[in-house]
Amino acid sequence: MAKQKIFTMEGLHCALCAQKIEKAVGNMDEVSSASVDFVTKKLSVEASDSKNLLEKINTIADLIEPGIVICESGCQPKQEKKISASKILFVFGITLFACALVLTLPKWLTVLLYISSYLMFGWKVLLTSARNILKGEVFDENFLMSLATVGAIAIAEYPEAVAVMLFYRIGMYFEDLSVEKSRKSITSLMDIKPDFANVRKDGNTIKMSPWEVNVGDIIIVKPGEKIPLDGIVAEGSSAVDMSALTGESAPFDASEGSSVLSGSINKNGLLTIKVTKAYSESTVSKILNLVENASKNKSKTESFITKFAKYYTPFVVFAAAALAVLPPLLISGALFSDWIYRALVFLVVSCPCALVISVPLTFFGGIGGASKQGILVKGSNYLEALTAADTFVFDKTGTLTKGVFRVTKVNAEMGFDEESVLKYAAHAEAYSNHPIAVSIKKAFSGKIDETAIKSHEESAGYGVKVLLEDEKIIAGNDKFLEKERIVFEKYEKIGTIVYIAVNGLFAGSIVVADEVKEDSKQTIKDLRSMGIKKIAMLTGDIKSVGERIAEELGIDDVYTELLPDQKVEKIAEIERLEPTKGKMVFVGDGINDAPVLAGADIGIAMGGVGSDAAIEAADIVLMTDEPYKTVTALKIARKTKTVVWQNIFLALGIKAVVLGLGAAGVANMWEAVFADVGVTIIAVLNSVRTLRPVK
Repeated sequence: MAKQKIFTMEGLHCALCAQKIEKAVGNMDEVSSASVDFVTKKLSVEASDSKNLLEKINTIADLIEPGIVICESGCQPKQEKKISASKILFVFGITLFACALVLTLPKWLTVLLYISSYLMFGWKVLLTSARNILKGEVFDENFLMSLATVGAIAIAEYPEAVAVMLFYRIGMYFEDLSVEKSRKSITSLMDIKPDFANVRKDGNTIKMSPWEVNVGDIIIVKPGEKIPLDGIVAEGSSAVDMSALTGESAPFDASEGSSVLSGSINKNGLLTIKVTKAYSESTVSKILNLVENASKNKSKTESFITKFAKYYTPFVVFAAAALAVLPPLLISGALFSDWIYRALVFLVVSCPCALVISVPLTFFGGIGGASKQGILVKGSNYLEALTAADTFVFDKTGTLTKGVFRVTKVNAEMGFDEESVLKYAAHAEAYSNHPIAVSIKKAFSGKIDETAIKSHEESAGYGVKVLLEDEKIIAGNDKFLEKERIVFEKYEKIGTIVYIAVNGLFAGSIVVADEVKEDSKQTIKDLRSMGIKKIAMLTGDIKSVGERIAEELGIDDVYTELLPDQKVEKIAEIERLEPTKGKMVFVGDGINDAPVLAGADIGIAMGGVGSDAAIEAADIVLMTDEPYKTVTALKIARKTKTVVWQNIFLALGIKAVVLGLGAAGVANMWEAVFADVGVTIIAVLNSVRTLRPVK
């Protein structure tokens, strides 16, 4: 049976090499699938048990990119010598190149200096290219640079050949630097992994790995430390910073009995916490797994760029060959040396590194930026799909409303006062645990005297009858009072109306409502302003309540009195009756809406902190109960895709211009190096913009 294994790849610098490693490992007999994430330097493998699996993978990787080290957990980077032989050769190469350019020397000596400096700059590129050719891997950047510069030497363009290799090496250095900086910027956003836990045992405090701590253990968290595991505060109080999990800057005041989550930071007080979840099941572990594995689900754009690069480079190489040979044969007076030089410019420009590196980096940056704002995206495919959304369907209770019932109005009639109406209703509901009954009892300021209740009769679907001392109390819906032939006045309010009668007289009514969240209305308004064509709401609540909330929020369609399985059917019906070209997004609370979340094009679960159901069922998880984060998620998705296409047009546009100028004999090889390495650096730096919070 295949098992998933995650490996760390230390020394991975080449994006094209990452693709080759992924393909080669995936073709191994014992491997069913393989995925390399160039950004996080992770190799994910689905493979059957094999004693030599890691050794085989290392052999493959080292052949493709020499010096790479792969291991199962936290590779230690190789300690480089302060001054390597490569650096010494590079400095000598610059000295020799400068001498050849500046000094007046015999021609043979000048050529010798050029060739010597060229080899000092390019020996690694030439060696790698030769190795790859022997393995049948021809079309990569090493081969292109080798062919272009050797060709320049062949037509006696010595300064050009040396300069191109020099600036290529310098460009690659800055490219590696910018990629590594981008990696660190992205991964630092998820710097929530705890390093240790202070565990209290036998009166002593022992520093342990979070993995070694058991459920029920007592841990001590000092001010400034990360909370290593989920738990309940046993002693102490403190402000807890949960911004890394939820994106919310305001700290949470934790005290005895409060639930706290791993990955949070204890700000100012000493907390004693009883552990409720093992580290593997903790919130921080789930979040890290989600973000780190998000790159496995690649977007269509990423897949397209991978296929594009596969055919683009060979096409340019053959085009360069045609450019070198055909014009001199077909155009009178055309020189082979001129057209070969133009063809060499083609070769330098053709490497697709800018696309291969920047596109996945941009998507990962978008996912990392979203996680910083409390939005977990399970893959770049979902982030990209969200940009195509034109229909949003919301659950009501717990999503657009708070899911907490409270008494919003008390109406007193026939000489009764509001406190009396609440008293009678609270005693009538004394034995009920229904949310509406609980809200009425909570609103009553007095004490419920259960000894005064002489009898209690519940009528399912209607209400209750109670004998309180010698008073007959009826509490229920309008149908109940009509059934009991009591004259009363109906109320039209948003919420559930509980009518109260005492000894046959209408005493009044109580309005119990599930409050609309503060940002729900703004969420609907902003989604419309962003071009969302259709917004609907599903609810199990009664028609009048659902329609009034939909009207208050400005929602197009509302479907009421639905059971969870009926919500799935309704989603399918909406798609069938009102088909659109875009994607449908369903937003729910992630617990009782799991079937709908799984069935929609994109499922967004709200309030995902600590919710197993939310993380399992949804494609995107909002770590707070704010519906407005759906707007934020949409903005992040659109911004990410914009940056992706900026990089694509930037890379292809500049390459197309330089290719054209090169073919016309205007652009030289130095400009071609910029069109290759320089554009890659610009694209990588541009991709980092996805880390910035959206407004």
